[in-house]
Amino acid sequence: MNHIKVFVVEDDPDWIKAITSYLNREEDILVVGAATNADEAIRGAQTTQIDILLMDIQLAGSKLDGIQTAMELHGLTSAKIIMLTSLNDEQSMTKAFTAGAIHYLEKTQFKELPQAIRNAHLYPAPMEALLKEFARLKREEQLKDLTPAEREVYELIEAGHTQSQIEQKLFKAESTLKNQVNKMLKKFGVKSSKEAIEKVKKRGLFDRSEGGND
Repeated sequence: MNHIKVFVVEDDPDWIKAITSYLNREEDILVVGAATNADEAIRGAQTTQIDILLMDIQLAGSKLDGIQTAMELHGLTSAKIIMLTSLNDEQSMTKAFTAGAIHYLEKTQFKELPQAIRNAHLYPAPMEALLKEFARLKREEQLKDLTPAEREVYELIEAGHTQSQIEQKLFKAESTLKNQVNKMLKKFGVKSSKEAIEKVKKRGLFDRSEGGND
């Protein structure tokens, strides 16, 4: 039998042992590894064949650090992400889906995990379609304050064009382009084009360094 390979990201070693023992009782599920922090999780995702990532939303003692880690992992692996939490609030759920999670489950509902894992692995298409649309809406939310001209400049920067290339493509003077870029950065609340692109990529989620203050 081909097992559904699960990787657990959780900062409580006792919970890792308990959930690993529980899931490994299922004939079609196998826990292939675990991590207690973001760095270990990223290394594991890069070196282990994984189908499902079980992510603790409160990883590493920071209120929502698991959210930022989930977003980083979402860009590194095709594994489906299920967020696990003790937080029963709508904001945490929304941030989980913003980060690319395909399911969100309270830890007290752990008995539902085997079926949630099977559904995420075998029937991901409907949820993935919703997440794709959600990601598009979050991107539009990040760009909504830009003028059409500023958005045109942003999208060229995002596509990797240099300043001189943009000047030529849009027939803009250097001073005009710099002025538009500065206004754009101010609206994003960042200091560089690189930071602006990263902020949009993260769909407005906080940086890991800010996680404890959210």
